[in-house]
Amino acid sequence: MSESSAEAVADAAAAVAVVASATGAASGSWRKVTGVAGAAIGVLAAGAAAGVAVERMTVGRGMRRKARLALDSAGPYGTLRGTPGKAYADDGTELYYEVDEVEPDLGPAVSPRRRRLFGRKAPAPVTVVFSHGYCLNQDSWHFQRAALRGVVRTVHWDQRSHGRSGRGVAQHEGGVGLTIDQLGRDLKAVLDAAVPEGPIVLVGHSMGGMTVMALAAQYPELIRGRVVATAFVGTSSGRLGEVNFGLPVAGVNAVRRVLPGVLKALGTQAALVEKGRRVTADLFAGIIKRYSFASKDVDPAVERFAERMIESTPIDVVAEFYPAFTDHDKTAALAYFQNLPVLVLAGVQDLVTPSEHSEVIADLLPDAELVLVPDAGHLVMLEHPEVVTDRLADLLTRAGAVPAGATVSGYGSTSSTAQPG
Repeated sequence: MSESSAEAVADAAAAVAVVASATGAASGSWRKVTGVAGAAIGVLAAGAAAGVAVERMTVGRGMRRKARLALDSAGPYGTLRGTPGKAYADDGTELYYEVDEVEPDLGPAVSPRRRRLFGRKAPAPVTVVFSHGYCLNQDSWHFQRAALRGVVRTVHWDQRSHGRSGRGVAQHEGGVGLTIDQLGRDLKAVLDAAVPEGPIVLVGHSMGGMTVMALAAQYPELIRGRVVATAFVGTSSGRLGEVNFGLPVAGVNAVRRVLPGVLKALGTQAALVEKGRRVTADLFAGIIKRYSFASKDVDPAVERFAERMIESTPIDVVAEFYPAFTDHDKTAALAYFQNLPVLVLAGVQDLVTPSEHSEVIADLLPDAELVLVPDAGHLVMLEHPEVVTDRLADLLTRAGAVPAGATVSGYGSTSSTAQPG
């Protein structure tokens, strides 16, 4: 089977999976469709509405399971930890964050990493705050965290109901629908707790970028008074309901028609669906690979790392967050970033938040740097970490937070280069 044929079969299979899940939900025959439902929800957890990658059928399931366990034990990704802290959202949700402080300025004895990034001068007291995407957690910034560790103060936090943060109180106990505006208020709570003073650089990937926009829409005075630079990575300011996720027209229309009902139904059967996700683990891995990465030579340990993060997001959280993306429209909020150094970066082959959405953001911020990374998908910061880290270092330089001439090396494993827009 050719690669294009395999993808076509995969697309059709995914559409069938979603429809079959809806049928099962309507009839009450949950156990008969558990495996299919798990596959369909795996698609959503990867940040897509439908799609699947074809696994290597010549490799036994037991061998693949052993390989995953080996990667889990050997992979260093997601192991970086900082000083923990807690903030509390306006509805009482506990938000977990970690702070990496700047290493003391030791003059000639300054660390090689500090010299490589920013020279021998001490950086300005800027805090870089990283916001992660849907079904991920703060560890998704692993490479960038490693590169900046000790060089500039950073804050990494887990969005509500993700990672180590608490389950959203308003959603779990009050039945209140999740909104991107709520995430913006959550970010404000984290900033109040972790960065009560001093200049801030905001970095957001996918849903995290939307969170930054929602912060600006509700707290424009914070953007004007304290934010000195912003990076939008693989994100969108709106019109996500028009994304086709690489599906043919008929397939994406079918998915849009049944998906809200499927999610609502499956969210009420979390335990059963989670079991289905485990049963379809091999299929789930293929889904993640297709919708997270575009390169064919991504480190298997990085692929498994992404899979673990996404696997850890409960199905009811997946269902709870999804409707917010269709309603998301923060185009007007971009105006608050017009006078700041801004980086807009995206993978050219991103099927979740297509790079055209980043181009729209850059068009509205004409002074922003637009970087389109070829051979990159949605998780560009994991797939091509050296490009993302290098451009972030340059953003800090443009913001006046670090000396000019900063370069980054040794933190990525690919050789693809970025194309300025």
